Amino acid sequence: MKSAIIATIIGSAAAFAPAPVAKTTSALNAFESELGAQPPLGFYDPLGFLDRADQETFDRLRYVELKHGRVSQLAFVGNLITRAGYHLPGDITLNSSFDSYPNGLAAINGPDAIPNAALIQTLCFIGFLELKVMTDVTGESEFAGDFRNGFDFGWDKQTEEWKAQKRAVELNQGRAAMMGILGLMVHEQLGGELPIVGQM
Repeated sequence: MKSAIIATIIGSAAAFAPAPVAKTTSALNAFESELGAQPPLGFYDPLGFLDRADQETFDRLRYVELKHGRVSQLAFVGNLITRAGYHLPGDITLNSSFDSYPNGLAAINGPDAIPNAALIQTLCFIGFLELKVMTDVTGESEFAGDFRNGFDFGWDKQTEEWKAQKRAVELNQGRAAMMGILGLMVHEQLGGELPIVGQM
């Protein structure tokens, strides 16, 4: 009787033991040595976007990450500059100067927001830059986000290690800027008390 009880206990305990994991090569292994998998996080894909990705999908996601990082860097620095009191010269509409509108999200959403016509013009200008300027016009890009379009800027004279380091720095700065501008927007909506995000 005792041996039957012990066998039952052992059998039930085995149900909670971890199942053996088969050694398989996933698509992730192909991307663990890509640029951007660097300290302190290493390869980091918490949402599993690359679980079944091929190289083309990875390159597309890298291009999107670079673009978001670049836009976020501009947004973060632009947010700081306008809150410091520096604005574009001239008028945004016939009777209103750039500095007559509030900073941050309040400039596009609120009682004193920029008029819709001015926002549409701004979006059209951004669309023009997206389609005609900030793109690989010549088809000579070496990597995702390479928009030199036939100009060298001294890039080709550098070593491969230097190029990889500069590209990694851009990725890290873009990632930090994405978190930074998100933080500024959240603090502004929460009514933050810091000088950077307080109401001006």
